[in-house]
Amino acid sequence: MNGPQSQRLPGDRLHLHHGPIDLVIGANQAARAAAFALAAARFDGLLEELVAELPALRRPTGEAVLKGPVARAMAKATRPFRPAFVTPMAAVAGAVADAVLETMARAPGLSRAYVNNGGDVALFLAPGETMAAAMAGGRIALSGDDPWRGVATSGRGGRSQSLGIADAVSVVARTAARADAAATMIANAVDLPGHPAVRRRPACEIAPDSDLGARPVTVGLGPLAAEDAALALDRGVGLAETLRARGLIGGAHLSLRGQHRTVDPAAAIRQREDAENA
Repeated sequence: MNGPQSQRLPGDRLHLHHGPIDLVIGANQAARAAAFALAAARFDGLLEELVAELPALRRPTGEAVLKGPVARAMAKATRPFRPAFVTPMAAVAGAVADAVLETMARAPGLSRAYVNNGGDVALFLAPGETMAAAMAGGRIALSGDDPWRGVATSGRGGRSQSLGIADAVSVVARTAARADAAATMIANAVDLPGHPAVRRRPACEIAPDSDLGARPVTVGLGPLAAEDAALALDRGVGLAETLRARGLIGGAHLSLRGQHRTVDPAAAIRQREDAENA
């Protein structure tokens, strides 16, 4: 395995890459050099830290004792979703983003920063600061005076296997790890069990080391009647509303076959057409 790679991107952003981890990082100018140095230092060895516990991370949350700080953060982020099936891997991308951002927060003068791990984003916002984040369905405006510091998206056709049929589910939460796990669970809930348009295969046939084992994951979706898509989305909304009521998420946007649902419009999630007309 090649070691960590680092380069500057246009817009004075930092790109860190190692194996499956691909980070794009930004920070306010006054703290940028120090923040980037801290991010690179934390990134070094992070993948090896996770690989050392990979068998335990692929087991259902709560079944194994985890040692590393990122591994423990993954378990913490997924624990509230039990007794439904979930493993710490449901939060891996967000937890990595959180870990790098946590280190960056020590940079003197840092007021705004983000770590984007393949679309799962951890944010740092000092009081009074704001940031707009792109997400499925539009944009979300986040404020340093609000508690939400993570945005994540999951769904069929994404980087990870999905048990559901959502085109995309985006979630805002207090951490990127929690947003990552919640987006995964809500996307799984957007489903039509037994529907002939949904094609599934055991996860282990696609990826032998999948944490989902033999559970059937979605590999294709044929034509859907509008009422079927609406039913699937309603199931996802039901879970999202429950998670919001429990304080686990701040809001969510769900989409399937041209239909959309937004949970908690007060979270500032806007439809794409509204964002484009702004």
